[in-house]
Order: sequence, then structure tokens, then C-alpha cells
Amino acid sequence: MANPPNYAREMEAVLTRLVPVEGQKPRLLLHACCGPCSSAVLEQLLAHFEVTILYYNPNIWPAAEYRRRGDELERFAAAFAPAVQVVEGDYDTGRYYEAVAGLEAEPERGGRCTVCYRLRMDQAARYAAAHGFDWFCTTLSISPHKDAARINAIGQELEAQYGVRHLPNDFKKKNGYKRSLELSAEYGLYRQDYCGCEFSARRAAKEEDAPDGPSGTV
Repeated sequence: MANPPNYAREMEAVLTRLVPVEGQKPRLLLHACCGPCSSAVLEQLLAHFEVTILYYNPNIWPAAEYRRRGDELERFAAAFAPAVQVVEGDYDTGRYYEAVAGLEAEPERGGRCTVCYRLRMDQAARYAAAHGFDWFCTTLSISPHKDAARINAIGQELEAQYGVRHLPNDFKKKNGYKRSLELSAEYGLYRQDYCGCEFSARRAAKEEDAPDGPSGTV
């Protein structure tokens, strides 16, 4: 049986081949779900790209949580890398619920999550293609609870569909997740205790009420 792809190594190979054009770094659109997940990812990518962040997350529930995460992301970006622009997409929750209809009872990391990855990454790829970006990717793989293989497979499909290169990644590797914890503490970032959607929030609440407590944060 073949070994699974090493996406962190694939990203390193891409980065070593990048060459600025007329002194300008290539432009990358980074889909981001929150400030903590963006922290270590942004730190790594800024050495190689001119980065713009897209905050597009219609899955996040409730609206107050969505706003809090977006505000924290903007606060972090302004403090850490003032030149980085944060673009906010529509908070079209109806599109999310339509996409996951019939998958409400799926377990975490199941089919509902795959649909959610694709929904948000599709919007990022569309935006990147429409605005002349060279590359796109998402912060999602920084989480130990997210499947990098699925994320990268979707990215490759969207690259073929929209003609914008997807940066292979598994940002949790090589202490990426650990670094995100360090930066979150340094900048006093709010760290949520559920992925974002109504279904993961209700699951987290049930675990909180269980005798052994919650299983961990995203």
C-alpha cells in the first residue's frame, strides 16, 4: 500500500521553487476561519507570498459567534501584519444549511464536514480567480481535528476548475498547531471550544455536560 501524501513536504517543495516576479511575491488568497487558526499559517506564508485573508464562514453559529471570530481575526491581522487585508464574504447561512441538508446527524469529521470544507474553499477559489490571485489555500489543516487529505483533494479539484493554483498544505505539521497556541497566547486571542457550526456546538455542549467533560478544542 502506498504511503499517504506528505502535504507539508509538498508545500516545502513548492515554496523552494517560488521566484518573485520583478521583485514582487506571488499573491495568495488565504481562506481563514478564525484568528487562532490564521496565526501560525500567516506567519509561515508571509515569507513567501503577498497574502490577503478571506473570512468566509457561513457555517458558524450563532451570528454573535461569527462576528466574534471575525473581529478577532481582524484584530490579530492588524497587530501581526498590518499590510495584510482581511476581506469578509457574505454571511449566507442559508447556503450552508442547504449544502448540508440530510447530513445534520453526521458525526464530526464525517460527510457534513467534507461538504463544509468544499463550500468555503469553493468560495475562496472563486474569489481568487476573479481577483487575479496566483494561489489559494485555507487555514483549516492547522487543526488536529481536520482531515488534510480531504482538504487537499478538494483544493486540487478547485484548482482544475478555476485555474488558480492550490498550495498543498498540512499546517498542523512541524509544530504548526503548537505555534498557533503560542501566538494565540501572545496576542490574547479568543479560542473557541467547537468547530463553528450549530451541530458541532451542540455536540460540544453535550460533551461539556458529560461526566468526563469535553474532548478538546478545535
